[in-house]
Amino acid sequence: MENSPPIRSNPNRSALMKKLLLPLVLCVGLGTSSCLGPDNLYRQIKNWNAGLSDKDWVNEIVYVGLVIIPVYPIALAADVLVCNTVTYWSGSDLVKDPGEFPGFTRKDNN
Repeated sequence: MENSPPIRSNPNRSALMKKLLLPLVLCVGLGTSSCLGPDNLYRQIKNWNAGLSDKDWVNEIVYVGLVIIPVYPIALAADVLVCNTVTYWSGSDLVKDPGEFPGFTRKDNN
């Protein structure tokens, strides 16, 4: 029977796991919290996009562009991290309420 060396964990791997695990846990914790806010900044951009043109295909191209750039994700992150927090603790909105979503027209099928 051979004597094999004991299996030891790699300290670099353990440190890497800690570096990856902490941000993952924080993201899941923050992303699944039940504190909801009005998301006025995100809704204002969404309403602007819906009313940009009478042609739905133009609005769709602008929407895809704003997702790729990434305007929508940054606005939503700003709402979650800053605007909604200020609204909750102070009671006043940093961004005014954009109103009800106007929806898309679906008038043009061309």
